[in-house]
Amino acid sequence: MKISRIEHLGIAVQSIADVLPYYTDVLGLEFYKEEVVEDQKVKTAFLKVGEVKIELLEPTSPDSTIQKFLDNGGRGVHHVAFKVEDGVANALVQCEGNGIRLIDKAPRCGADSLKIAFLHPKSTCGILTELCEE
Repeated sequence: MKISRIEHLGIAVQSIADVLPYYTDVLGLEFYKEEVVEDQKVKTAFLKVGEVKIELLEPTSPDSTIQKFLDNGGRGVHHVAFKVEDGVANALVQCEGNGIRLIDKAPRCGADSLKIAFLHPKSTCGILTELCEE
């Protein structure tokens, strides 16, 4: 697997509207897109930091994985996403071959027009890891 860069950092928030002014007005980051991903029960907002993005994640349902994360005391960084150059499907095969537990067995559509898949934090040193390709 060839990782070219950190694609984005996912940050769980209860309300994008409440935290967006911190990122735009205080930190001066460029907000460029908001999107709802229905099948993941999440609303996202993207900000740019050079070539890396910050993805704010707001739950849209009480049974959203983001709401469960927040309910369990999670706050702040939810996941780290890496851009893979040789495709998410290939990366999943390599990860599974190395004994990494997969959350997604195949790539799926994610926010910002990316193909994505997640690796389970129990086998990634406690960090929820997302693999992405454009």
